[in-house]
Amino acid sequence: MSFDSNNLSTLIRDSRVRNIGYQIIIILALILSVWWLIDNTTTNLGNRGKSLGFGFLTQTAGFEISHTLGTWLFDYKVGISTYTDIYFIGVTNTLLIAILGIFFASLIGFSIGIMRLSSNIVLRYFATAYVEVIRNIPLLLQLFFWYFAVLGLLPKARSKLDIFGGLGGLNITGLYTPAPVFEAGFGYVASSFFVAVAASIAIIQFSKYRRDQTGKGLNLGLFVPSLLICLPGIVFFLVGSPLDWSLPVFKDTGPIFKRGFQPDQGMVLVPEMLAVLLSLTLYTAGFIAEIVRAGILAVSKGQTEAAHSLGLGSGITLRLVVIPQAMRIIIPPLTSQYLNLTKNSSLAVAIAYPELVSIFAGTALNQVGKEIEMIFMVMTTYLGFSLITSLFMNWFNSRVKIVER
Repeated sequence: MSFDSNNLSTLIRDSRVRNIGYQIIIILALILSVWWLIDNTTTNLGNRGKSLGFGFLTQTAGFEISHTLGTWLFDYKVGISTYTDIYFIGVTNTLLIAILGIFFASLIGFSIGIMRLSSNIVLRYFATAYVEVIRNIPLLLQLFFWYFAVLGLLPKARSKLDIFGGLGGLNITGLYTPAPVFEAGFGYVASSFFVAVAASIAIIQFSKYRRDQTGKGLNLGLFVPSLLICLPGIVFFLVGSPLDWSLPVFKDTGPIFKRGFQPDQGMVLVPEMLAVLLSLTLYTAGFIAEIVRAGILAVSKGQTEAAHSLGLGSGITLRLVVIPQAMRIIIPPLTSQYLNLTKNSSLAVAIAYPELVSIFAGTALNQVGKEIEMIFMVMTTYLGFSLITSLFMNWFNSRVKIVER
């Protein structure tokens, strides 16, 4: 078979062939780069007498962790719990900060963003000052401010501030609250709540369908909340109240080293968690406020004027006319702020809050010495958090965007 140079030149001039060739070259380059990285890593580890592997996850951990939601859920005990438990405790504490931070930052950010457009001069200037101050102070400094300057002024460990009518207390060691104790039969109550949620969603969808068909939906303002409360409540009493409470115990007498809040009684939110939550929430809220303000300003003023001409008040116009249209502009940058908040939670290592980076990629790594495996697990975990958040926000964005022909 003879070689035809004309055919070769024809193939080279074909843009589709060139594109395929470029893609093959890029893929081969990536494969070679990954292979070189893995081979170089294993060779260097072998020269140092180390090996890759995740067997360390079954080893028992030998260091204390401050009492948090993660240690309570996984019943952490020194010398008994494994590094797998350490990992999940870190994930739990990180998720707790991320979820609570996203909720409160959204609430505060939307409020401040709307206040910046208010005709009330006090509200407008307060919101402006908040945004300009919060956004221009580094997050790490704000974290130190809340932890050392604010929470550091709380009563010492052997005194307290009563809260919840004496059922809880607050001092420099944390916020102590009653802890739920779930007994046999509580699963039925939880199941009834999820049934109530599913039924409420179905009723809301039916009301929307009826409104689209007839112009009149169902009055859900009282029915849905009643369903969510009454159904679990009825099941709760039918199965014999399967929920008890462990109350915090404070002793102000006896030996000095035993005074204060007693361990394993009630639930405690450590000051490190409170400082991280406050700093992340308030810092992110400043950026969300500007996103909300920009989204609202992007909606044509004619929409507001048309709503007012129909007799709608300012509050209803904002809620039913302006905000729904502004959401298509707000959601994409809002997603980025949610991702930033989750990743910024890693700064909690600066004040020793036991989140994922602090206890797994910090304390545990120093004891085990599996740097590559542990850092890889932490990076993969944060990547998973970000992808899940992005998928949810993209789905939500597809639901609220304006549908055009």
